[in-house]
Amino acid sequence: MSHLPILPVLIPFLTAGLLLATHGMRTAARRAVSSASLVALVVVSLLLLSEASDGIIRVYRLGNWPGPFGIVLVADRLAALMVTLTAMLAAAGLLPALSGTDNQGRHFHVFFHLQIAGLNGAFLTGDLFNLFVFFEILLLASYALLAHGGGLPRTSAGLAYVVLNLVGSALFLIALGLTYGTLGTLNMADLALVLPKVASGDQALVRTTVALLAAVFVLKAALLPLGFWLPHVYTAATIPVAVLFVIMTKVGIYALLRVSTIGFVTAPFTADLLQPWLAWLAIGTIAFGSLGALAATRLSVVVANIVMISSGTLLLGIAAGSMTGHAAMLYYLVNTTVVTAGFFLLADRVSRQRGAATDVFEKGPRMAAVFATGGAYLILAMAASGVPPLSGFLGKIMVMQSLQETSTAVGAWTALLLSGFVVALVLARAASTFFWEPGRADQEAPTREPILKASSNAASTETALIGMIGCALVITLGAAPISAYTRATAGQLAQPAAYVDAVLGDSSEIGRERRP
Repeated sequence: MSHLPILPVLIPFLTAGLLLATHGMRTAARRAVSSASLVALVVVSLLLLSEASDGIIRVYRLGNWPGPFGIVLVADRLAALMVTLTAMLAAAGLLPALSGTDNQGRHFHVFFHLQIAGLNGAFLTGDLFNLFVFFEILLLASYALLAHGGGLPRTSAGLAYVVLNLVGSALFLIALGLTYGTLGTLNMADLALVLPKVASGDQALVRTTVALLAAVFVLKAALLPLGFWLPHVYTAATIPVAVLFVIMTKVGIYALLRVSTIGFVTAPFTADLLQPWLAWLAIGTIAFGSLGALAATRLSVVVANIVMISSGTLLLGIAAGSMTGHAAMLYYLVNTTVVTAGFFLLADRVSRQRGAATDVFEKGPRMAAVFATGGAYLILAMAASGVPPLSGFLGKIMVMQSLQETSTAVGAWTALLLSGFVVALVLARAASTFFWEPGRADQEAPTREPILKASSNAASTETALIGMIGCALVITLGAAPISAYTRATAGQLAQPAAYVDAVLGDSSEIGRERRP
């Protein structure tokens, strides 16, 4: 049995433990350990992605206990893709932290790696209870990371964020208890076996139970009306944390996609659980994010609302319920994750170069590196708004094509087209303010020297930004192989029997507990 599937969880866990045990080490040593761990994680995730591309589902059984009782980690195409995206965003988030942000509070690197472990565990776990455990790990780490650096805005955002997620965690725990009480299992693969066998008298209770699970997942995905927290939280966080938070909403989307394709579709009374409410709420989420971007007065707030728009777009792909829809939303997921993370880094660069004017849409000093910043802005703006020929256009077109035969096609197409127009308009307005309008007479252009003094290693932030822009271009140039991988992933999701066989093997006939 290969140990590769557990390494994306084990590496950050061990790193967090090492950093906590040696919390008195010097800053340079702490950063070296953290960086080495991220390099190892990126290498492992790429190896896992390469292995998963052969279509074989690899199952890691902790303690070699058989399913559905043992703890299992499952590495298929989808899990490997999400782990790779997490590693990329973690690397992009750590680099700006090395410029001095990590010293604004205690134990930044410990919580940073704990959140990575929670994210990777959520993507790899094969049962709902451990999904809850990994959710709690990443949420507890995110509470500390959001408060990192202190200040009233972060405290205010943190309180609302904590309360909302505590409610979500309580609902998740209740849903798990009801699931085990009614079905006798929490193993995802086992759901595919027991759901079709539910007695007719229990179907209403089971449907309510799985609906509660779906509600928890869409809360994490920031679906309207549960997504009001996202812009406030993402803009309050420091840049390294905001970059890593981009993948946070994708955890809820991933969980909903995983459970719906393995469990919901196997029983007639749960197969239509997401219809038609998910599509209309996704359209509402896109509309709300578009209005938020239109009303924003800062670039970082616009980017946070783009994250919300992307959540609505991805949930439209899940609502489509087809292999084409899943393939399209996965390609779009890769693009929007990279682009929005890059845009948070760019917003930070703009803010640092404009001094007191920060990234607010008002006249300010002329930036020292206006051409480099403007070029980066143009690439990311085109990708984020869906302007051809970059990857954002390709991803949005794929999603729209997958929705042609759905009952909500008109509303979805209208929302997607208008949101692209609004984002392009807002980003064009911001570009005009940042790069074309003359500076205010009472401000002088900041020089390169103060920027470097404020950041002991500003080059690390620039490296992260260049890396994200490079990835966005690679997604465009490599559209054919990436879309082929996402189509293969969607095809694998459309065959839950292969997942069930890989996880359960010959243990499907083992007796299970039932509620009285």
